[in-house]
Amino acid sequence: MKVLFIAAESHPFIKVGGLGDVSYALPKALRKNGIDARVILPKYGKIAEQFKENMISLAEFQVPVGWRNQYCGLQYLEYDGIPFYFIDNEYYFNRESAYGYYDDGERFAFFDRAVLEAINYMEDFIPDVLHCNDWHTGMVPPLLKQHYRHFSDIKTIFTVHNLQYQGLFAKEILGELLGLDDSYFNEAALKHYDGVSFMKGGLNFADKISTVSSSYAEEIKTPYYGEGLEGLLNYRKEDLCGIVNGVDFELFNPATDKDIYHNFDFNSIDGKSVNKIELQNYLKLPVCSDVPMIGLVTRLVKQKGLNLVATVLEELLQQEIQLVVVGTGDLEYENMFRYFAFKYPDKVSANMLFDNDLAKKVYASCDMFLMPSLFEPCGIGQLLALRYGTIPIVRETGGLKDTVKSYNEIEDNGNGFTFGNYNAHDMLYTIRRAIYYYYDKTVWTNMVINAMKEDNSWAKSAKSYENLYKSLM
Repeated sequence: MKVLFIAAESHPFIKVGGLGDVSYALPKALRKNGIDARVILPKYGKIAEQFKENMISLAEFQVPVGWRNQYCGLQYLEYDGIPFYFIDNEYYFNRESAYGYYDDGERFAFFDRAVLEAINYMEDFIPDVLHCNDWHTGMVPPLLKQHYRHFSDIKTIFTVHNLQYQGLFAKEILGELLGLDDSYFNEAALKHYDGVSFMKGGLNFADKISTVSSSYAEEIKTPYYGEGLEGLLNYRKEDLCGIVNGVDFELFNPATDKDIYHNFDFNSIDGKSVNKIELQNYLKLPVCSDVPMIGLVTRLVKQKGLNLVATVLEELLQQEIQLVVVGTGDLEYENMFRYFAFKYPDKVSANMLFDNDLAKKVYASCDMFLMPSLFEPCGIGQLLALRYGTIPIVRETGGLKDTVKSYNEIEDNGNGFTFGNYNAHDMLYTIRRAIYYYYDKTVWTNMVINAMKEDNSWAKSAKSYENLYKSLM
């Protein structure tokens, strides 16, 4: 079976969020199962020169963008056993960031059409399945059906990683950029409110729809989580499934990770204390292996539950804890953490930056990991925390609900601490409960060991995707 994974980002070339991890790790896991999975993404200007220098040019061709044609180069590079294709056009992609520009509608209209044109130039590779991801690739299924009927045997899957970001643009893009007539401007096609939605392109025209956890697949069929698309998702519920993301166990392995201070595994969890002391030294926090250290590695936005944290942070810091924050986002939250780091320098370390190496050190060093999200399609932070023996404290939503089970003192099981209501004091109570059990070293040690033994690798999820592909054949 041949699968072309279409995405706007991928490790190690460019990564904005969790999609960058998925579009590398899932194809890698699929290839281990004997599936010829390949990835195609834009050739961004920010891709490191060491990769660009080794790319092989396969073809140059013209791509229709509405009434005009634009240059496209198709380049190829194999990395870590995965074949990657790159869509080259400097006008659209030689920029500082992957997306967030005024002309994103045109850029990804070009990309989606270019992917379909590029299939004609892929040597010995005609995909059975096009696996599209998020709004940036949402126009691939309708364009395939309208303009590429000679590829009628190719099936499509559209995966929703975050329904909140929908790719909404003015209706004029139908003819101007996509070569589609006004018949597509209706609720059963691409119309969403007064504009055209790339997300609806995927949801309406893909053969199957998936999202990144079972709970999120159910949640997005309700008005609270459905972002105005719950009616469509209910209509297509027979074609919708949830498959939880995994973690690349080779890339994130505390026993071999070169980015942490000291390697360890579930047979040598004392190594976490070594990492904790080293991180305290680095961050200039008081060195004490017995104080509970809570990590928060996140985008600093409301979706991640930061307004809950803001409500009770002063109260939380009356506890004997240390709080390590790594991330960037809304200025109000950045300034909040800077203020509390100034007020409580022995308790708070505010690192307002995106630093993957520091993030790994936090996962390896902290005792607990806080993730109180308003909604969370899957979440990778809690999975990485479990991998490094750091106990998650999460709200029961989406993938957090599917992967973190609250500690039950009667049955002595569970891999974290959870709360259901989106309420700051419910969160505070849950953090205090975690701190209480932290001082019961027998309970805590067992939780850490069991967390590290869990298999949250891509192997199980890749098998689920393989079955989904086969259902289309």
